[in-house]
Amino acid sequence: MSSTPEENLITPKIKEAAAAQLEQIRRGTSEIIPVEELQKKLERSLATNKPLRVKLGVDPSTSDLHLGHTVVLQKLKTFQELGHQVLFLVGDFTAQIGDPTGKSETRKQLSREDVQRNAKTYADQVLKILNPSKTSIVFNSQWSDPLKIHDIIRLASQITVARLLERDDFSNRYKSQQPIALHEFFYPILQAFDSVQLRADVELGGTDQRFNVLLGREYQKSAGQEPQVCLFMKILEGTDGVQKMSKSLGNAIGINEVPREMFGKIMAVSDAVMNRFYELLTEHDLEKIKAMHPKEAKVRLAFELVERFHSTEEAESAASEFDSVFSKKEMPSDIPTIGIPGTSMSLTKVMAEQSLAASLSEARRLIVQGGVAVNGVKVTDTNHLIEGVQEAILRVGKRKYLRILFAQK
Repeated sequence: MSSTPEENLITPKIKEAAAAQLEQIRRGTSEIIPVEELQKKLERSLATNKPLRVKLGVDPSTSDLHLGHTVVLQKLKTFQELGHQVLFLVGDFTAQIGDPTGKSETRKQLSREDVQRNAKTYADQVLKILNPSKTSIVFNSQWSDPLKIHDIIRLASQITVARLLERDDFSNRYKSQQPIALHEFFYPILQAFDSVQLRADVELGGTDQRFNVLLGREYQKSAGQEPQVCLFMKILEGTDGVQKMSKSLGNAIGINEVPREMFGKIMAVSDAVMNRFYELLTEHDLEKIKAMHPKEAKVRLAFELVERFHSTEEAESAASEFDSVFSKKEMPSDIPTIGIPGTSMSLTKVMAEQSLAASLSEARRLIVQGGVAVNGVKVTDTNHLIEGVQEAILRVGKRKYLRILFAQK
């Protein structure tokens, strides 16, 4: 079989350079399907000086991103630094359907207004990581809005219900007789259609997106295109060190969080989670990080991430305040202050009312566990009254403070 003109350009030196790129790309991935195709695409890209088109789709289902979202963005940055073209797809159309991935029930659909409002904040946030001059931000409403009913039927005809039911979430819901709304089936179909429209060479996603991303390969084949390589990233655990980072689970670190809050949350994660953060969110040599003292490594990580999403000055300030509050046992300088009209206040009530605890029962639990102090003294009585003082400093956990000023007697 004769070689193609492109294949004739691929020299041993180009093969070696492509292998080096592949090694960088592999970091933090759980699976690349198929890895042999990615190697060939990289070789061809280098031989022809034509960058790969690398796609990541994100639905603007919330207004703020957290560190878990940035795992794939970090990988996009790697592709950018290797000279490839990044296509950041904002799923402003598909978000109105709602991604059923991992859901045990039909996901709430967002209104167009909700989606548009959230989408406006995405570009600013992702460009804190990606190079603006090398990033194409596209919206799938551009080609999905004009679709007619016969276009939808044609797309649906390319996949069977049996194939869709191979998805774990659909399969589990079907077996347990949980309802599956018909519109949910269109989510993976339209995500696959995005890859056709963008002529993607590579699509990134978390392991929870495996079915959707692989379906893009099938739709591209049907459209006569070379199928995309599917690259799946490991999932980043949240601050609890167990479950996937998620705002709904209360274990997320938002990239727009106040610098000192972000710094403190990173310092509070376990050493195992810290190592995963380094692997998925940085390019540091992991062996060198493991050789460092865990606290030193954690401070370095917290500083780097605060600096990335805020500024060097704010990272320095957050590090200094953390050292003062937690290492030197000093209090932060900007404690929120409230005034109380009376001369006493129930500890549990003020905790619940000032959002230091989610509820009265949560406040009682925190007190019993020894996580609450008033004026530096630990309180374990759930019926405790703050009284007999003009000012009280309340501390809940390691990072939450409140100054209470009582009315004069």
